[in-house]
Amino acid sequence: MHISEGILSAPVLATGAALAAGMTIIGLRRLDPARMVRVGLLASAFYVASLVHVPIGPGNAHLVLNGLLGLLLGWVAVPAILTALLLQAVMFQFGGLTVLGVNTVIMAMPAVVCHYAFGPLVKRTGRTAALGAFAAGALAVLLSGTLVAIFLIFSGEQFLQAAWVILAAHVPIMLIEGLLTMFLVAFFKRAKPELLAL
Repeated sequence: MHISEGILSAPVLATGAALAAGMTIIGLRRLDPARMVRVGLLASAFYVASLVHVPIGPGNAHLVLNGLLGLLLGWVAVPAILTALLLQAVMFQFGGLTVLGVNTVIMAMPAVVCHYAFGPLVKRTGRTAALGAFAAGALAVLLSGTLVAIFLIFSGEQFLQAAWVILAAHVPIMLIEGLLTMFLVAFFKRAKPELLAL
């Protein structure tokens, strides 16, 4: 779900960079040094998950895990995602440096939204927690796809069809992410419940 170099207009790039900078500052201010190992591990999981591509029709897709990061890190997910995206851009040319701000907003804003929308549900027990976790995983992918579409459309109407294709291609990923997030949250609640205590 990365946007590549050379596609977006300069005003869209500038807007994405400004939003990402502001969100990163908020995330860094909330970063507790005692949680650095957790943040590093989750940033690594986000980084690695996007390297495993699964063919879907004419293209391919990969896990995103931004909903899970949002549930476990809140605002701190923003610098974690930014770091992973920077490494992906430098090491594998996924995205790029000029679109780093936009790609950070695409991945991190849904993480923060899901933290506030579903974090309280995940702290409960039973079906409520499971549904909250599923919704966080699925909705984060939907919101990321929607943001990709918005950034593309604001760069030119010629990208309208591509925006719809991107959204449609990520419907299966939404379901997979929702299920994966649900199972991981259930595991964390049993094995390490303090991970969900933000």
